[in-house]
Amino acid sequence: MLPARRRRKGPAAGRLLAAALTLGLAACQANREEAVAPSATPEVAPAALAANPVAPAFRGLAGWEADDHAAALATFLNSCPWFADQPASLALDYPDSSTGTVADWRRVCADAQRLPAGDGPAARRFFEQRFRPIAMEHADGSRDGLFTGYYAPRLRGDWQPSATYATPLYSLPNWAPGERRPTRADIAQGALAGRNLELIWVDDPVDAFFLEIQGSGLVDMADGELIGVRYIGQNGHGYVPVGRVLIDWGEATADDMSMEVIRAWLAANPDRAQALMNENPSYVFFERRGPDAIVGNLDVPLTAERSLAVDWAHVPRGAPVWLDIADDPTVPGGSLRRLMVAQDTGGAIRGAVAGDVFWGFGDDAAAHASGMRARGQLTVLVPAAAAAER
Repeated sequence: MLPARRRRKGPAAGRLLAAALTLGLAACQANREEAVAPSATPEVAPAALAANPVAPAFRGLAGWEADDHAAALATFLNSCPWFADQPASLALDYPDSSTGTVADWRRVCADAQRLPAGDGPAARRFFEQRFRPIAMEHADGSRDGLFTGYYAPRLRGDWQPSATYATPLYSLPNWAPGERRPTRADIAQGALAGRNLELIWVDDPVDAFFLEIQGSGLVDMADGELIGVRYIGQNGHGYVPVGRVLIDWGEATADDMSMEVIRAWLAANPDRAQALMNENPSYVFFERRGPDAIVGNLDVPLTAERSLAVDWAHVPRGAPVWLDIADDPTVPGGSLRRLMVAQDTGGAIRGAVAGDVFWGFGDDAAAHASGMRARGQLTVLVPAAAAAER
């Protein structure tokens, strides 16, 4: 049986980004310090690794041995530049557990970088030797939480407004102390006009609304350039799920609710579309990124079906996390038991057992993300040295 993470005092909600849409439903910066040497644990030949049984501490993770640990390792390596940019002495302690210092994480990164790419047995043994699994719990001791999905949409935009491109994406305002922050309805009525905050203009207000939900995406500009945009902040108003509003209005049922239902309703009711969107006063601001990769709030590239958005008040940034979803019709194949990496977050993700799976780009990714609403469990892998001090 896996050790449980000690519960924090106080409430722990578990509502996530896409689920918040349908049913009610920043990383610090520091100077780079000296490199940390890898640990002295001897290397093990791949053939010997393949013959070794699963380490005892990991036997409680159903499906662990069958996972593609090489793919998980490649995703984890994307987290390592973030650890390299933090002070080595920075403690990644959370209210209910110790997850070590940045130096601990740099050491496991140094070990990971020595491994041959694509070697699944070596990657599995690396995770089993260098980490210890800690089961996540809610404040009441329960372990099940809600997991949903997100994807990277693709929009059409221009640098200047026109009859075609009339919906702005705004950069984050520099709020004055005590300044009242406008709601979505205020912004739709021009509350931010004249402040030179328009990042770009897009051709569909509904696409812009859903971009806020996903947090990042690509934009095909009218001049032929392809750019990336990413969540940088929001207006401080609470999130109201418009799916729940549609249910309250009698326009949909809870059983049928999905992102597709919301999008279809907005398309069929253009005269009421803005009114529905205004029911959610929260508004997201964006920054421009390069088109080569979608990055999360950890500022590292996201990997489709391996990166997970979590609540960083509970789960350490960049950490490997074992997601266990079984017998659920809303995920492809009915289950999702996979080693993922906590590389993103979202304003509606709350609680220790909560997450948003990044499904990638394209129509299939959109379908998987919009349909996912699954109950599951989460286990965080922390450096073995930190776990020994618990």
